[in-house]
Amino acid sequence: MTLTAPGGTVLSVVIGSRAYGLETEESDVDRRGVFVTPTPMFWRLDKPPDHVEGPLPEQLSWEVERFCALALEGNPAALECLWSPLVELVTPVGERLLALRRAFLSGKAERAFAGSAARQFHRLGPQDPPRPGGDARRWKMAMHMIRLLLGAAHLARHGEPLVEVGVHRDRLLAVRRGETPWPEVLEWRGRLLAELDERAGSALPERPDRAAVEEFLIEVRRSAL
Repeated sequence: MTLTAPGGTVLSVVIGSRAYGLETEESDVDRRGVFVTPTPMFWRLDKPPDHVEGPLPEQLSWEVERFCALALEGNPAALECLWSPLVELVTPVGERLLALRRAFLSGKAERAFAGSAARQFHRLGPQDPPRPGGDARRWKMAMHMIRLLLGAAHLARHGEPLVEVGVHRDRLLAVRRGETPWPEVLEWRGRLLAELDERAGSALPERPDRAAVEEFLIEVRRSAL
């Protein structure tokens, strides 16, 4: 399929299961992107949108300022865009954004990944575990809960997000298929949480480099006049 992107797109990547290395035959192609709105459009009373969906299925793009705000807060989906191995479109502005990616990292990112995992866990309803080999949607949620915790632990250990899951692939897919006993999933979760408690933020700065990000954004706005 030929990539179709919103006007002003500077970066378009594939995230989700295909970027994680967890795709199956049924997996969608999840695309995320960053676009730049012409600066004069912000001078109007009616402001331009900060994100758009489409035109392809499962495609969402953020305006560059909204993207930077999300990434500075450690939003997992935004940060994974900057580390995705599947880049479909990148302009010189997109290359500058990718070169800046470490400026967005801080302890907030680790907490955001862990927080997303906690929300997945509570949505799962841990008091009513998914049935072995059944409840496909809930087993998929369990897999992503563990994947997010692996991402948080990788941030604490190495100071950058984990996108392609590598050696964890087979074990995560076994969870998705409902082949892993629920107590084993809980034990894996517990070990990752213990590692986070021990390492919390050890490889990350306390704060992101907001000044560098703001300088980049100002340059982008000037170039879009």
